[in-house]
Amino acid sequence: MPFARTPSPFRPQRGFTLLELVMVLVIIGVILAMVGPRVFNSLGRASGERAKVQIEQIGSALELYKLDVGRFPNTQEGLNALLTAPGGAANWNGPYLKDAKTLKDPWSRDFIYRAPAERGGYDLVSLGADGREGGDGENRDIRN
Repeated sequence: MPFARTPSPFRPQRGFTLLELVMVLVIIGVILAMVGPRVFNSLGRASGERAKVQIEQIGSALELYKLDVGRFPNTQEGLNALLTAPGGAANWNGPYLKDAKTLKDPWSRDFIYRAPAERGGYDLVSLGADGREGGDGENRDIRN
């Protein structure tokens, strides 16, 4: 009858030393320090691209609104006119957008809408990551 081996109390346990664990943490830290800035730059650039796409999507909805009503919504009616019929908008055939989330930029702020614009039509603006006019990089304003 074979005997089952029982662990000997004098047998040393195998495991990681503190030095090995510290070295692994240092290697992970170095990798994150090299990759982290690139990832955050990509995230900022992606938010700007997403804002551009949203502005184009809202612009398409505004064009459909204009085809139906004969004009763009004015500044007082705002972009909500794409979701619910404003007073005096005969032939409104909306909603022109699926939901109100589209009216928020990637930084969860409302798009700025002005109509009529200085050059006719409308202005549609996201103020970027900082929420202030102007800026560079991910803080720059994105316009139609």
